Amino acid sequence: MAKRKKIASGELALIARLRAMAGALPAGRVRLGIGDDCAILRAPAGHELLVTTDFSLEGRHFRRAWHSPQSVGHRTLARGLSDISSMGGQPLAAFLSLALPRAVAQDIRWMDGFLAGLLTLAAQNKVPLAGGDTSEAPGTEVLADIMLIGSAPAGRALTRSGARAGDIIYCTGALGGAAAELAALSKTPTRFRHAQSSDEHPHLFPQPRLAVGQALLRRKLASACIDISDGLSTDLQHLCEASGVAAELDAALLPAHPLTAALAPAAQMAAILHGGEDYELLFTAPAKTKIPRSLAGVPITRIGRIVPRKKSRARMSIVAEDTRFELQPRGWEHLR
Repeated sequence: MAKRKKIASGELALIARLRAMAGALPAGRVRLGIGDDCAILRAPAGHELLVTTDFSLEGRHFRRAWHSPQSVGHRTLARGLSDISSMGGQPLAAFLSLALPRAVAQDIRWMDGFLAGLLTLAAQNKVPLAGGDTSEAPGTEVLADIMLIGSAPAGRALTRSGARAGDIIYCTGALGGAAAELAALSKTPTRFRHAQSSDEHPHLFPQPRLAVGQALLRRKLASACIDISDGLSTDLQHLCEASGVAAELDAALLPAHPLTAALAPAAQMAAILHGGEDYELLFTAPAKTKIPRSLAGVPITRIGRIVPRKKSRARMSIVAEDTRFELQPRGWEHLR
């Protein structure tokens, strides 16, 4: 069996390699990037900064036995980009912190694949990698943290708190695909080892809806917005709580991802409502607002409506075949 190629050992060698690979990205608003104690960014005039950070933990968010290094790198960045998209923002720079087991840090194939997956998505969205940190992991698992700096016109960023009774609820794309693909992956871990980035692989290569979020903000279409990272039911609950409202969904209108067709009916509905990691946008708009059928090439679907919050009524409900059920938030929640 051929031995894995190793790169020059040590943190400095790893940083030099990362800097060389990231150097092809456009600098944009980064005046000083990787290599100094701090990065220097140029903030756009008349804009506010958006800041988000997300962990990607081996064993929790990915498994090296299941996910290709390209998928791990892509997913690490996609998480942060999706947060920026939900506020209608423009990403300015990304910062990557890695805690790596020594064997992984010296595995040139895995490291190059991880960085290629991350930097390919970064290039597609014109966001430079401007810095971060590296360390030896305390155990045998990879720990990655991504921080995204973005911007939005002052006072205009989309938030979770703007929904009002009477608003219509919409979502982008299709739902449940990430959960369905993960279920297939758990049964056959090597099935998708050579998968490429596309909408056909919503779990392995989720596509952040940056252009859609920016269009919603620019055209003043949305009253509130959140990305569907923890599951439709849980993220809708977050939006309702922030806005002080309640919500009703129509089960017949929920757009199912084609991958969910392989699931039993109950499992399909569970994937759509609670699966998580679809990274689609869930947003509301006044009933009088004309919402196009698609934005930036991504389908938009009306799935329900916002109603007044009442003690006698469930925070969220779903109507299926003329029967109304209480909808519980059963998506992902850490430490629960």
